[in-house]
Amino acid sequence: MEFADVARELLLIAPGDFVAERTARQRAVRKDDRDLAAAIGKLRKPAPAAWVVDLLAHDGALDDAVNLGPALRKAQADADPGAIRTLRQQRSEVIEALTQAGADLASDAGHPATSAVLDQVRATIEAAMADPHAGAAVRSGLLVTPLESVGFDAVDLDGALADPDAVPDAWSGSDAPPIPITQARGARKASRASRSTETEPQDEPQPDAQPEPKRDPAAERKAARQAETAARSESRDADAALDAAEADLEQAEERRAGLQRELEQADAEVARSEQARDAAEATSNDARELLAAAQEHRRTLGR
Repeated sequence: MEFADVARELLLIAPGDFVAERTARQRAVRKDDRDLAAAIGKLRKPAPAAWVVDLLAHDGALDDAVNLGPALRKAQADADPGAIRTLRQQRSEVIEALTQAGADLASDAGHPATSAVLDQVRATIEAAMADPHAGAAVRSGLLVTPLESVGFDAVDLDGALADPDAVPDAWSGSDAPPIPITQARGARKASRASRSTETEPQDEPQPDAQPEPKRDPAAERKAARQAETAARSESRDADAALDAAEADLEQAEERRAGLQRELEQADAEVARSEQARDAAEATSNDARELLAAAQEHRRTLGR
């Protein structure tokens, strides 16, 4: 079994049971596939909103929402007020219907979603409509963090998927050629940066002024992205360490409960032994009394 298939199954587990189920699955495959077991051990517990979206993806409920995205983007590009108004109304209705469906699925799974979680579910569905790559991400069933669309920027998918390699490079409904998600995001940012630098007015240098050190916006953006990536990696590592600690705690609790049961059984055995001892002592006392009475009776007869 591929890691993505295992991840999809585990991401449907209610958050409260996720760590225990992940540990059990990791142990089950460790003997036959140590690499798969290691990958399972690193799988992050999904955020509650991502879990709800994965439940919707598992039911195939997100297709209509994602399919509405291209039409809405085209209407906006064509500046068609009537189409935009109609499509926005449809978008609101679809988002609300899906949010309610997600809330029902979460309740049926025994883990009702809070209003804050449902707000994140709405934002994630909106992001899936706004960005085709985000649409592929939410339909994959591998989401571990909620998504958000900000203005015209591409949706940030860094760290959002349990297995990015398992997600199609481009959304099937897009006319664009297949492009890796991370590459597409970088290309869009670079394109916007190029347009902005082309339109910025250039200051005329002052004859007597010392030239300022030349800035390299591209290098600065690259350094910022690297710092953000490093921070996200540290966050993922911290989440993995926290999940491992939770698993260790659960195992310790299981051992403590086992020892407690053994102690209770030992106490019951001691109690039964004490009762048997008391009964034996009582029988012994009765026997001694009978023996003394018999001896006294024999002496009386001997006189």
